[in-house]
Amino acid sequence: MGNFIQLPLLAMRGRVIFPDTTVSFDVGRMISLTAVKYATAHDSRIFVCAQKQSEKEEISESDIYTVGTVVKLRQITRLPGNNLRLSVEGLFRAKAKQVSKEDGAFIATVEEIKSVHGEKTLEQAYLRTSKEILKEITSGDSRFPKDAAVNLEKCTEPDVFINIASHYMQISVERKQQVLECARILERLEIMDKFLNDELEISRLERKISAAVRQNIDKNQKEYFLREQLKAIHTELGDDAEEQEELEKKIQDKHMSAEAEELEEKIKAKGMPEEVEEKALKELSRMSRMQSSSPDYNVLRLYIDWLLDLAWNEKTEDTEKLADAVKILNADHYGLEKIKERITEYLAVLKRTEGRTAPILCFVGPPGVGKTSIASSIARSLGRKFVRMSLGGVKDEAEIRGHRKTYIGAMPGRIITGIKKAGSINPVFLLDEIDKISSDMRGDPADALLEVLDPAQNSTFLDRYLEVPYDLSKVLFITTANTLETIPAPLLDRLEVIELGGYTTVEKKEIAKRYLVPKKQEANGLKSGEFSITDGAVLSIIENYTREAGVRNLERMIDSVCRKAAVRLADGKQQSVRVNEKNLQDILGAKKFEKDTLLGADEVGAATGLAWTSVGGTTLTIEVSAMHGKGDVMLTGKLGDVMKESARAAISYIRSNSASYGIESEVFEKTDIHIHVPEGATPKDGPSAGITMATAILSAFTRKPVRKSIAMTGEITLRGKVLPIGGLKEKALAAYRLGIRDVIIPADNKKDLEEVPEPVRGDINFIPVTDVDAVFKNAIIGL
Repeated sequence: MGNFIQLPLLAMRGRVIFPDTTVSFDVGRMISLTAVKYATAHDSRIFVCAQKQSEKEEISESDIYTVGTVVKLRQITRLPGNNLRLSVEGLFRAKAKQVSKEDGAFIATVEEIKSVHGEKTLEQAYLRTSKEILKEITSGDSRFPKDAAVNLEKCTEPDVFINIASHYMQISVERKQQVLECARILERLEIMDKFLNDELEISRLERKISAAVRQNIDKNQKEYFLREQLKAIHTELGDDAEEQEELEKKIQDKHMSAEAEELEEKIKAKGMPEEVEEKALKELSRMSRMQSSSPDYNVLRLYIDWLLDLAWNEKTEDTEKLADAVKILNADHYGLEKIKERITEYLAVLKRTEGRTAPILCFVGPPGVGKTSIASSIARSLGRKFVRMSLGGVKDEAEIRGHRKTYIGAMPGRIITGIKKAGSINPVFLLDEIDKISSDMRGDPADALLEVLDPAQNSTFLDRYLEVPYDLSKVLFITTANTLETIPAPLLDRLEVIELGGYTTVEKKEIAKRYLVPKKQEANGLKSGEFSITDGAVLSIIENYTREAGVRNLERMIDSVCRKAAVRLADGKQQSVRVNEKNLQDILGAKKFEKDTLLGADEVGAATGLAWTSVGGTTLTIEVSAMHGKGDVMLTGKLGDVMKESARAAISYIRSNSASYGIESEVFEKTDIHIHVPEGATPKDGPSAGITMATAILSAFTRKPVRKSIAMTGEITLRGKVLPIGGLKEKALAAYRLGIRDVIIPADNKKDLEEVPEPVRGDINFIPVTDVDAVFKNAIIGL
């Protein structure tokens, strides 16, 4: 057992201090100032350790390395702002056995680390090798102090050499810490030898790069100097200006190097359209008459490179067999029948027509349903290149059309950049989140997209940088959006909209089994015999841990299950992990969601409505209370303007037809109506709850209960008509999950029942209605 001493601890940010060195540094944190004060009050010794994360301001004991250096305070200088500049001398290496925080400073109980010598001959051999390498490094590095290099050359003690060399070397804190922590001198020398060799390679590479840059600069300076000398000679000799110009022209003609000739050959061999080739040759001619040091020379050279790098005729051949394309789509995605059918149609038409204009598809649906990934699969099924461009937050029109090349740093727009990346004139080009574009003083990107996404115009798309038309008609553009409401009408008119609804529980389970579980199992290094998850567990994750239209959170949860399984297998306590409904809660914790539940009984003034949300359908219980008052109407539950207007329309209809339902008209003047939609923190809006509110209001006034086993959706008018709504598929799924088997829908929505999955459509009795009286007869008992 060694001797332990207690010393104040000072945490260093981005620095490691070694014994046998004298170092100056500044301290300013209160915990560091307190440690210095403690040291000056005792024997001026302090234990310094490197901080693991240098950017961290507030630190604890776990944020500091345990091995550091005991130093002696030699000089303390006060700086402005209560900071101190310390000059310290490194005494010996030590390891903290215990660190505690006392009176605002870290106090460490440390033990000195004694150096362990090995074979002397081998140590000296390593020392000589290290000295030779260090000598080569320092000879070409002006940053390395000359006196330090001399002292290291004379040094005979391996330990001292390592400490001083490590102090001066430009290596990372982690590497220095590795050298500091090692106790065996032979091992320290081996580590030092490796680091020195790495530094030598870096030093050689730096010198090589520096020489290449200097040579290029010298060449340009030499050329300029000779030209100026030539002008001065001609002036002194009195040569004619015409002769001088002719001579300079000859020199410039000669200066049009093989590089320009090579570019001309490439342009002619590229097979560009005639107009583009003419433009490229014209700009090359201008470039060849300029000096290479001219800024315009580089602008034109970059422009010509863009024309050469772009695909003008290169294209990929589409998949010939429809069956092959359909097979790929089915392998990549479960469900999404509409999209698969549309791509099959596109392929079939493409085979029968040459040069047909590609359609502009727009996939609309909630997050996580596979809009982006299906676009990638379409490219794979067609055998085309795939390019993705995110439009979220794009405000500048120049991002689509590019900047004119006269501007500094000008580049083509992101459309042309994507085509260049694809390397073909017929890629699948995904414009992601088209509903998220916005505009500001720099123009409206939607206006630029009108030309890009118009099949009648995009064959001559003009990028401001290129200044020549580019044919985008062969590109298969696909756009995605969460909603159509924010897409400008002229732009939406150019899109062929395909809606993707949320997945049913059965579909989610199939997607998880076929794609997500195998994908995450492989990503987490789990073999087939080591891990398995039951269908019941997958279903429980879907119902109790995620609530979404897509499968993004489901994928995250499955990934979490796989990670937890990997931890259990790594411990060696289990040879395999089988996840089922019983042990799922132990892995993922408490359930995040509970299933929606039906009303406990047939209730007066409470009706179940169906609503659409961005994460799928849900049920809403609308509650109405009628109480003695002055005829006021209260609406609570964070309702939007449209929903409030629906509530007032429902009240007006019932008041105007009160006699039909046996209600005295005077009652409304003496009764306050309070309409509440639970989950008051969640914003709600839309007209589709109109008939639900009307049902609950009538039930409250007639004191007749509403059937608990029926749900409804539909907009109400002042004449009692029931108007169609959107999102019927999602709403039907919500009713199905709740166990409701009677759903009232507007008669005009009967055509939308085809979108409802067959198992749901078969189990639910949909009741189409045209007026609200039919709603009341079906929903209110005894009316």
